[in-house]
Amino acid sequence: MPRSIGLAHIARQNDGTAVGVWGGYTLKTAFQPIFTFREGRLLASAYEGLIRPFRDQEPVGPGAFFGSIPQTDRFQVEALARTLHLLNAGASLSASVSIFINFDPSHFVDAASAAQALRDVQDVLKEAGIGAERVVCEITEQETGSHETLVGFVRALKGYGHRVAVDDYGADSSDLQRIEALGPDIVKFDGAWTSRLLASGPGVALLTDMVRAFGEKGIRTVFEGIETGEQLELAERCGVTMVQGFALARPQLAPGAFKEFEQAREQERRRIITNTADRLQERKSAETTATTARNQSGRTFGRRGR
Repeated sequence: MPRSIGLAHIARQNDGTAVGVWGGYTLKTAFQPIFTFREGRLLASAYEGLIRPFRDQEPVGPGAFFGSIPQTDRFQVEALARTLHLLNAGASLSASVSIFINFDPSHFVDAASAAQALRDVQDVLKEAGIGAERVVCEITEQETGSHETLVGFVRALKGYGHRVAVDDYGADSSDLQRIEALGPDIVKFDGAWTSRLLASGPGVALLTDMVRAFGEKGIRTVFEGIETGEQLELAERCGVTMVQGFALARPQLAPGAFKEFEQAREQERRRIITNTADRLQERKSAETTATTARNQSGRTFGRRGR
């Protein structure tokens, strides 16, 4: 099996994580939790992989790093970023959570580019020991290089068992037309756009309507860029499925301290199991009481009828 583009630029660390090497840069993974509303609680159900570049051991802004990459190399660098995130997810995250990784649609100019991206991801998943069902493939907001290629690529991703998200809905080319064309499982609302809408009553009403409309089509929703407690409360009022932002958790370099989120998930899982068992026991007790009452009523009636 040919070695993927990303795996060719990977170095393993003593702590089990992977770093990328590109030119004079060292590339690391940061994970930011994505939280799901569940019975009035917030649980970390997924993590988004984010690239963190370093040069001479000093951090470099992701925008500055990507701006320094020639256009001809960006397809390879994006593949390297996905590779890092998947390898580090396999090493750092619980097998019960999902991983969001990005795909820039401007790179998919023909069938060969889409096929290469698909092969790379499948190779890395085997290396990382991650099932396809855990991976959410985000189609970012850039204009596509070829509409037909992008549609076919998304269809192939779903065929492999991945879920698909449209990223930054409300920004650039992430619009209703793209959603209708791709039929995603998840729509992530652009953080800046969402923040503006959450700042007014009509905006909150509009977000609520959009979330409801997507939900009726079986599409889950994420509000990005949640930075205040008030925004979080409004997001819950809108009925959105998931939230992400600095008000909840900042990105952490792998292998970050994700145990606190996993412990919360485990506590919630146990709470649900316990509550379910209690409800079943209560129902069983109620049914037993009702059956006993009916039997007693029948015997009394029989005695009177003799």
